Amino acid sequence: MDKKENQPQQISIELGEKEAEGIYSNLAIISHSPAEFVFDFTRLLPGVPKAKVMSRIIMTPQHAKLLLRALNDNIRKYEATFGEINVDGPMGKLFEGFGSGTPKVN
Repeated sequence: MDKKENQPQQISIELGEKEAEGIYSNLAIISHSPAEFVFDFTRLLPGVPKAKVMSRIIMTPQHAKLLLRALNDNIRKYEATFGEINVDGPMGKLFEGFGSGTPKVN
């Protein structure tokens, strides 16, 4: 077996100026079909009854599961450094029931 086959492949990722600014989202609506997961990242604003989808990401179930693993790993590292992330307070209660199902997108 060639030694290069055992080495992980390095990927060069380009980050554009606009993408580097990021988009703020405080709610994600997740839906799925047998073939894909759809993540709609939205922004809820006080006093505004309608949330706007800021970004939609569509991925395969396999990539969604890899994303879950990566998030779990990063949250574990974050909490080891900064302490536990509390989701049991008022903000956690506000978003109970959100994040799954079929969103109504206008």
